[in-house]
Amino acid sequence: MTSLTPPATRLTPPATSLTLVRRIAARPSIVFDALTTPEGISCWWGPDDGPVLIAEANARVGGHFRVRFRQLDGSEHESSGQYLEVRKPERLVMTWRWLGGEEDPGESRVEVDLRPIPEGTELTFTHSALSSEEARLSHEQGWSGALDKLIRQFQKLTGDRLS
Repeated sequence: MTSLTPPATRLTPPATSLTLVRRIAARPSIVFDALTTPEGISCWWGPDDGPVLIAEANARVGGHFRVRFRQLDGSEHESSGQYLEVRKPERLVMTWRWLGGEEDPGESRVEVDLRPIPEGTELTFTHSALSSEEARLSHEQGWSGALDKLIRQFQKLTGDRLS
């Protein structure tokens, strides 16, 4: 039997997630602390070399974080969220929301997996449930800068120990 109804057309939704992978010259437990303590967060958060102004973190399931940073262009941005999964030293999952809502008005999800490798840690960073392709691209640029800063922080620490 044939049908007169045309086949359904599938519309592909825009890519609303991003995944970044980095190798860091430090053990997973040390990287985990850099991701979950105010002191650690202050060293790398933000897309450029601008300062972190506020870093609050209560890294336990149900705990919250809040980070405010200033970019080199003078603009300030603040985000917050709740920790959904905390498994030291291997996994961190949290909600993500920009305070003020200009960058991306909704809540999204950040997942970080840390895997030991001979050189230290392989970090897999996924940010999902972003509102649009534009938001995904903006977050990809921002997180790339921040994770590269995290890598430089550990390179600096390693270099300091070797000198």
